[in-house]
Amino acid sequence: MSDKISVPVNTPLLAGNEKKSLMECIDTGWISSEGEFIKQFESKFSSYIGLEHGIAVSNGSAALDIAVQALELTGGDEVIMPTFTIISPALSIVRAGATPVLVDCDPLTWNMDVRQIEPKITAKTKAILVVHIYGLPVDMDPVMELCKKYKLKLIEDAAEVHGQTYKGKKCGSFGDISIFSFYPNKHITTGEGGMLLTNDKYLKERCQKLRNLAFEPGRRFVHKELGWNYRMTNLQAAIGLAQLENIEKHLIKKRAIGKQYHDGLSYLKGYQLPVRSTEYAENIYWVFGLVAETEEKCQHAIRLLTENNIGTRPFFWCMHEQPVFKK
Repeated sequence: MSDKISVPVNTPLLAGNEKKSLMECIDTGWISSEGEFIKQFESKFSSYIGLEHGIAVSNGSAALDIAVQALELTGGDEVIMPTFTIISPALSIVRAGATPVLVDCDPLTWNMDVRQIEPKITAKTKAILVVHIYGLPVDMDPVMELCKKYKLKLIEDAAEVHGQTYKGKKCGSFGDISIFSFYPNKHITTGEGGMLLTNDKYLKERCQKLRNLAFEPGRRFVHKELGWNYRMTNLQAAIGLAQLENIEKHLIKKRAIGKQYHDGLSYLKGYQLPVRSTEYAENIYWVFGLVAETEEKCQHAIRLLTENNIGTRPFFWCMHEQPVFKK
């Protein structure tokens, strides 16, 4: 039996009113998707980000599915997105019948290189999907200029940057539709869960309908289109509200951990550390990534950390190299 301290990749911070709010759900019996905590969480989270409407759903991938369908992206449409991201954005685009058009990442920030977007725009391009990666935001001004110039929709995946800002404005407030994930390793967690945000009343109503099996007003169980059962539960929303109360404390803690890692690992040779800040944002360190010069150095670092009970994860694997898409 090892007596070494174990350091997991992430431990959720649940030191606020999470337990109290959960007990209220249990005591009142409101544990499903009909409870009042959901409306409160939608309202307070959207207000925190700076948009009018929040639509809580079962997870971040569900939010992407709904966003793509709400914007009516379908066969023949092209959506420009980063190749370096989790598979969820590409998955939602492909399953809708549309085509992801991939942009490489900036080697320093790991976000999509916005200079590569305009040459990829064609007559079939209908939207740009940005993903803020690992704690730093995409450079949004050039993206928004392109959306305006070519009349494109903007989907903003802010799953990894709760509370982060771009030039002082909250990430997740720029998209026609923005999405968040509340997975346990995020700055705000509901265990599983996600949310769509928008200022557009029509899109809000579309998203609300699609998350709930596309029920029609009036006669229940008669459907004119296909939706999903992607609802959030009152239990999840209760945790989310308690988490939101402490988001600023979570950000301070994450940045302190990031600084500690930077200071402690500054001696390393052959490894690239994350960028501390850019001209438009300070890193919030959703994760602390290391890029090794060689595969040998990569495996050496993983072995050393594992031997000392320190958890690690590989980076995302780029979309243009995914076996499922190479088919």
